[in-house]
Formats: sequence, structure tokens, C-alpha cells
Amino acid sequence: MGDVLLIDKVTGQPGDAVELTPLLLVDGTTVTSDADKLAKASVKAEVVKAAKGPKITIMKYKNKTGYKKRQGHRQPLTQVKVTEINA
Repeated sequence: MGDVLLIDKVTGQPGDAVELTPLLLVDGTTVTSDADKLAKASVKAEVVKAAKGPKITIMKYKNKTGYKKRQGHRQPLTQVKVTEINA
């Protein structure tokens, strides 16, 4: 608890509470990925701020035709702080 993570964009303003579905539960040496057991677990987090990922450049080029196209992309992300984990 208290970890700050960058995840894919979720709706909400800074300070809003968000509930996330766990995909994997690690407790010491025990690792649980069974969907039935994970259905009982929940993770609650608080939205800290909206962020963007690093800028990537996409370049398309075709030889001998004069075709060039440059495009950029920044993935929208959300920074969240984990407040509660119920297993």
C-alpha cells in the first residue's frame, strides 16, 4: 500500500477513488492467478494525476516512390496511489 503506479488511462479527477481488478496476487511465496480466487480480492486506489507516456515516432517509407510519412504518439496514462488491498 502507498505505491504510486502509472497505469493506462482511467476516468476520474485527481483525488477520486478508483477500484481496480487484480490479475495476479503474490503473498510471500504464494502466487495466485486463479480467476475464482481473484474475484474475491479488490484493490482500491486514488487518482494522483493524468500523465502521458514517452513520445514515440512512427516513420513510414516506401522505396523508389517518394512516399514518406512521419507520425508521433504519446500514450495517455494515469498516476494512481494504492490505498487498500483486500485479499
